[in-house]
Amino acid sequence: MALILVRHTRPEGTDGLCYGRLDVPLAASFEEEARALAAGLPPFDHLITSPATRCRRLADWLGARRGLVPLVDHRFQEMDFGRWEGRLWSEIPEGEINAWAEHFFEGRPHGGENVADLADRVGRALTCVRRWPGNILIITHAGVVRAALAAAGQAGAWQASIAYASATWLDGLEAREE
Repeated sequence: MALILVRHTRPEGTDGLCYGRLDVPLAASFEEEARALAAGLPPFDHLITSPATRCRRLADWLGARRGLVPLVDHRFQEMDFGRWEGRLWSEIPEGEINAWAEHFFEGRPHGGENVADLADRVGRALTCVRRWPGNILIITHAGVVRAALAAAGQAGAWQASIAYASATWLDGLEAREE
């Protein structure tokens, strides 16, 4: 059994923007990115997606080519950044960002979800889907992939750079990105 987490393709107009639950459009490069990603994926038996449009579009695209209907699972959605959603990072008060950095796991200066809640939600979801037979592909977000890497025990997981349209394999406690 392989568990493969895929970050959605590049969104449009999000440079410097804080977005987690915010529904943002995808870039015109969607089809090209999706084809390149699909070429490197192994066969999979289950296809799960975050409810975000940027994930569902990729899941629907892959599912149509593999004969699978994606299962929408809210546990794989990105962190809720509360009142920071849709704001430029440069416009968020420095004191709020510093407060979050000082209390990274427990802090929620934005009023949304904290990292500990994200990690707990993702950990519970992974425990459930790991019971399924066969290969599982999950279309999700960078924060969720980081939470999964942390759950797998990877050092530096919360600082990991997760590229758009990249796949991260979780095999037991091992993780690798391609």
